[in-house]
Parts: sequence; C-alpha cells; structure tokens
Amino acid sequence: MTRSFLIETRDEGNVRILALRGFLDAHTAPRFEAAVEEELRAGRSRLVVDCTGLDYISSAGLGVFMTFIDEARGAGGDIKLASIQPKVYQIFDVLGFPALFDIQPAVEDAVARFERGAGEG
Repeated sequence: MTRSFLIETRDEGNVRILALRGFLDAHTAPRFEAAVEEELRAGRSRLVVDCTGLDYISSAGLGVFMTFIDEARGAGGDIKLASIQPKVYQIFDVLGFPALFDIQPAVEDAVARFERGAGEG
C-alpha cells in the first residue's frame, strides 16, 4: 500500500504556506526537503508549515525541519508549524520541538506571529 504525500503552497502576505497532507516518512521526506530548499533559495524564509492534513511523521520528516531551521532564521525568517493533529503533535512534543519551533494552533496565528515580529517587508 502506497501512502500519499502532497505539498500545496500558497502565499498569505509575505509569508509562504506549505500545506502538508498524508504521510511524511523516509520515502516522502526528500520531496519535502526539496520543497523547503526551493523556498529558501527563492528568498522566501518566512515559512508556515500547515500540518492540518499531516497524518504521520517519522524521524526522517522531523529531520527536514531541523535541517533548515537555522538557515531560515539566519535569513531573517523562521519555520513555524500550525494546526498539528494531536497524534502527530505527540511526536513533535516527545522530541522537544515545542522548545525549538514556534507551534501555533492555526495557520492564521502563525502568520500573525510573523506580522507582529517584523516591520515593513
């Protein structure tokens, strides 16, 4: 059985939203890694990852977040997480992600955190 994984992108102001759907595991993590890398190379460092449709994340998926967080912050942005389902949040929580990442209950909250923390962009 093949588990699907989709990444949909959209902009909200000067924040790029990456909506994840399905299973982020060793097989799909390279696609997510390429998507984040593409955003950063294009100069988009203010990223919100919408986890509403994320059903599962493995250590490989978590590693993608860790790979790019310093680069995004170094470029004046951040990678914020939003709308994480409880079963997926447990994995983030066990590994200490809430101490490292700004996790918000909704995409709008994460976007607003960028707006409050930044001047004219």
